[in-house]
Amino acid sequence: MTGLVGRTNATLSRLSHVVQRLEGRGLVERFPCPQDHRATNARLTAEGWAKVVASAPGHVETVRKYVVDALTREQFGQLTGISASILGPIDPDGAVAAH
Repeated sequence: MTGLVGRTNATLSRLSHVVQRLEGRGLVERFPCPQDHRATNARLTAEGWAKVVASAPGHVETVRKYVVDALTREQFGQLTGISASILGPIDPDGAVAAH
């Protein structure tokens, strides 16, 4: 869970609430970390992975429609620099960008 906190830029408390809701829907399960019994791991269940697979085409379609197709070629090429400019102040140490 701690590693996921770093990748999502969330607090452990907030992430725990989200994971708890996903657990309640049968999409995620938590279990003790075998290497560090103070820590908790989380993983997708088979049902959770099926949800990711089922959602992916719609997600791609939406991103294409509202981002990729909405930009000219030149604008799309500029998107990397613009994203880096936005992410810089949000993630000055590069912790989120590294993932």
